Amino acid sequence: MSAALKIDQFNLLADEDCDARIRAAKSILGKRLAILGHHYQRDEVFKHADFTGDSLKLSQLAAKTEAEFIIFCGVHFMAEVADIVTDGQRNVILPDLAAGCSMADMANLIKVRKCWSEISEVLDPDEKVTPVTYINSAADLKAFCGSHGGIVCTSSNARGVLEWSFSRREKVLFFPDQHLGRNTGYRMGIPLDEMVLWDFTKPMGGLTVEEIRKAKIILWKGFCSVHQMFHPAHIEKFRREVPRGKVISHPENAFEVCENSDYVGSTEYILRTVRAAEAGSHWLIGTELNLVNRLKDEMKPKGVTVQFMSPMVCMCSTMFRTDPQHLAWTLDNLIAGQVVNRIRVPQEIAKPARAALDLMLEVVD
Repeated sequence: MSAALKIDQFNLLADEDCDARIRAAKSILGKRLAILGHHYQRDEVFKHADFTGDSLKLSQLAAKTEAEFIIFCGVHFMAEVADIVTDGQRNVILPDLAAGCSMADMANLIKVRKCWSEISEVLDPDEKVTPVTYINSAADLKAFCGSHGGIVCTSSNARGVLEWSFSRREKVLFFPDQHLGRNTGYRMGIPLDEMVLWDFTKPMGGLTVEEIRKAKIILWKGFCSVHQMFHPAHIEKFRREVPRGKVISHPENAFEVCENSDYVGSTEYILRTVRAAEAGSHWLIGTELNLVNRLKDEMKPKGVTVQFMSPMVCMCSTMFRTDPQHLAWTLDNLIAGQVVNRIRVPQEIAKPARAALDLMLEVVD
């Protein structure tokens, strides 16, 4: 077994050279390899994926594949989920360890434990509160939920998860994305004043005892850096210019954006809805740029116009860190017998995290 190749040897390679190396490595590794590409991934990497989808779909595909090596072209929490659902029996690899998620980073275990402790000064959270974490979170937060009778959700099943949560306990602590929690809760009929924002930089989240007691959902002060770029003004301008156009947004968008949209749903929902659109229709889409641009190219021959919501370029910058150079480096190391950047979730975290993930699948299946 030779020494691991250094990334510095690849950083200056042209994309075309990387493409040739990637194709050659895929041919050599064959069924031993599965490359997963998230919808938000850049095209130069996305085109090499064997499977594409959102984070949960890709992890479920990882669990089904027999591949020895699973390269997750996404971000860190996604690779963690893939390792958890494959019981640590596969080599799950993240090409660039710097590919994180700013939203996931807004809630860490120390902050959440502090929140849980402060809530306990007002009521017993283990009796009154179900912790719900969006899948866009670190493994130890999924484990926290699993250890406290809680659960994981995705943007597509958040309503079902919240309905289950309220059937057990009267309140929900929802993290890390405030917008998914608020938009879902509101569509379930929960008034805005019964959904309070927990500011983790302030004592007691900046809330009064009465606000905590009254709240149905305690929302963590987190957000997606991409989806915060979309504003109601973008929709208003579109409606003036395209009166018969349709607006579709991801529920990670702000409440005002979702309320002014015709459709709101997950990445897979957006793709499914626009792909089913009639010829001649015009769509404004509020989600990540790479996905929108690919959908735009796909639908143009079908007579459907797809438009990105923001006039500014806003893509997932951490997802963008995974480039052809890192993918080629990862694969060339596998050919040389070296596994680099393997993601391993310790068993003491993986077990309760898996319980929270399995519960989600059981509740909303």
